[in-house]
Amino acid sequence: MENLQKDKLAKIKCLLAAEGIGPARIYNLIAKFKKINFIFSAKLTELIKIGKLSPPTAKKVYNNIIRLEQFYNSIEKEINALNSIGAEMYSFWDEQYPALLKNIYTPPIILYQLGKLIEADKSAIAIVGTRQATNYGKLQTERFAKELVEQRITIVSGMARGIDTYAQNAALKYNGRTIAVIGSGLDVVYPAENKNLFNKIHTEKRGAIISEYPLGTIPDAVNFPRRNRIISGLSLGILVVETRINGGAMQTVNFGIDQNREIFAVPGNLSIPQSVGTNYIIRKNMAKLVQKSDDIIEELQLRIKPVLGKTVPKEIEGLSLFEQKLLSALNSEPIHIDALAKNINMSVSECLVCLLTLEFKGIVKQFPGKTFARI
Repeated sequence: MENLQKDKLAKIKCLLAAEGIGPARIYNLIAKFKKINFIFSAKLTELIKIGKLSPPTAKKVYNNIIRLEQFYNSIEKEINALNSIGAEMYSFWDEQYPALLKNIYTPPIILYQLGKLIEADKSAIAIVGTRQATNYGKLQTERFAKELVEQRITIVSGMARGIDTYAQNAALKYNGRTIAVIGSGLDVVYPAENKNLFNKIHTEKRGAIISEYPLGTIPDAVNFPRRNRIISGLSLGILVVETRINGGAMQTVNFGIDQNREIFAVPGNLSIPQSVGTNYIIRKNMAKLVQKSDDIIEELQLRIKPVLGKTVPKEIEGLSLFEQKLLSALNSEPIHIDALAKNINMSVSECLVCLLTLEFKGIVKQFPGKTFARI
């Protein structure tokens, strides 16, 4: 690890160690001071005036700043411990920080990671659900995970018992990638029976294991809601297979809604508690009912960048010359109908008729503001 990165991590840890300072305060301080180095050269009065800290909090930050050398020593030990298990740590400002996760409310300021994230992982779907999965839930989880990884979509989950485990094992079984977000340190596998899954993700280079907690952190109950916001933050959408009305998957759904993620749900048996949550979010229009992976792909395809392993069949035969001309001018980026008509030298009214026909055939999709794109 480069010295500049070590310096930055040590300074972040130094700020986090001050009572009353969390990630949100640090983001705010850096926004006000422009650079983290300027915080460390600031006087106490500047921390109060520019940083808008209360005098007691500013004093705690200042006292830590003058003890910065101690944090250099501790970060060196932490990096060595991570290196010994093949892991790394990085901050919000480092290149490897996941782009999707940067855009959530108060993203983790430091992440710990085993394995590597690759470009394809930007096209990821979270699959979450109950720990007490039914046979139906297990079957649907494996089916959806298999179909999604065949489309080169990475599966994100929390490596918990039940649906999470079935989803991530299925991703590996069908030669896909998976990201496990855990609520403990990278050296603490929870639940213990997922040690094999944990090792396969890492040693077979089939994904990554991510945590915002340092080594040695035990899986306390308070850690899992915070973990759930990362699961949704890393994903374009969230598929809920089975969940009780107060299950942890419902937390992930709520985070996903706040983060403007697409929510999908598999409908379940009305007579069992594991389906109450999924059926509820469908009924309340919080989630789109899905019966097959194509339902998810069709909803997200303009946000999925890789070339998919297979495409959703579309009716493309029997198009008129006008329709063929119009279709050849469209791609996955939405374009306004006025610009489209000008590009192909057709009237707006002629374009609109053709577009509506193509939309009916499932080849074109209309978006707000009279914009259209090819599916």
